[in-house]
This record gives sequence, C-alpha cells and structure tokens, in this order.
Amino acid sequence: MFRNQLQKIINKAGKSYQIDPRIPERLIVRSFYIRGIMLLRGLLKLRKKVFLGKNVTVLNKSNFVLGKNVTIESYTILDGYASEKIVLGDNAKIGMYSKLLSTSHLATYGKGLKMGNNSAIGDYTHFGAPGGIEIGNDVIMGSYISFHSENHNFSDTTKLIREQGVTSKGIKLGNNIWVGAKVTFLDGCIVGHNSVVAAGAVVNGIYPDNSVIGGVPARVIKTIE
Repeated sequence: MFRNQLQKIINKAGKSYQIDPRIPERLIVRSFYIRGIMLLRGLLKLRKKVFLGKNVTVLNKSNFVLGKNVTIESYTILDGYASEKIVLGDNAKIGMYSKLLSTSHLATYGKGLKMGNNSAIGDYTHFGAPGGIEIGNDVIMGSYISFHSENHNFSDTTKLIREQGVTSKGIKLGNNIWVGAKVTFLDGCIVGHNSVVAAGAVVNGIYPDNSVIGGVPARVIKTIE
C-alpha cells in the first residue's frame, strides 16, 4: 500500500523513476514518517508546504520565494537578507549542514540565490552569495560544494587588502548539469547547459554548453556530442 502511494507521489512531482522492488516496505514506511514530520515542521515554522529538517534557521523569511516540494534538510542556515528575492524552485533541495550567506559585510547589501526547478545540492554546501548565485533547472550536485561570488581587490600596495573592498560579478550555472563533490565555484564563472563538472574542480572561467570540465583551475576536458 505504502509503495503504491509513494510511487504516485513521485510521479505527481514530475519524477519518472520507479521504486526499486527490492526496497523493503519498512524503509518506505520510515520515509513516509520522516517526510511527514518535515512537512509538519515546515507548515509550523514557515507557514508553507516545505519539507523542513531539524534546527533549520531561516532569516528574513519574507524574502523567500519557495516552489512546490522544496526540501531544506537539518542544521541548515539560510540568510535571506538580500537585495533580490531568494528563489528555490519546485522540488529544489538543499542538503544538511549547508549555509547560505547573502550579505557578508554591512558595507554592501548582497544579492542572494536563485535555484531552479528539480535542482538539488548535497550536504555541507556553502553558498557565498553576496554577488549573486544563479543555478538553473535540473542541476544535481554532490556534497561539500562551495560558491564564492566576490573577490577581494589587492592591487593597491599602499593599503591593506582588507581595506581595498571587493568586486562581484556573480556565478551562473545553466540547466541540466551534474556537479561532483567538493567543487569550488569562484566569482565570475559561468557553466553552460548540459554540462558535467568533475569532483574537486576549481571553476573560475566561462565554459560553453555540453562541456565536461575538471581540474585546478578547471578546463574543458571534452565536449558532449
């Protein structure tokens, strides 16, 4: 019974996979129970149908636009103090112990995060979003991903680096991208649609659609044809 119900929910959410018949019924029941608790927590804390883990902190709640079936897992901190709306699309998911930092310094009001439909990111993600982070639809990402959407100026040798301010171009990821674990995205980088980013890459350039990129710094390894 629970298996059929869960399959209907999965299909209704627009996902095409079938539950593996080897999955035991007790694991499906446990999943129902956990998701039910998370949904109740989201309704109570955010007044929205959001699946919310334990000890999630959401700052400036009114600045968030949340789609259907959004999941924010436990011990995550989301800073909504940004000049633009923080958008999490339908079926978006942020893993446990993640942190969104929209405004890093009182000298500059940050821009924030936009994350598309069906996009998910793993545990221990750092969204450094003062310069803005845009993630497209259907982007799947591993754990320990970090985004750094600003750079410190350092060209003036008569001043301390910390006194020279920052520049921000923002970070953009297209649609249908697979990002491996422990990838670092630096300010100004753009990753085109239908691409793959290898685990451990440091992404600091502009990369065309249909690219497999990797390395430190990242370069195009091959084109997906």
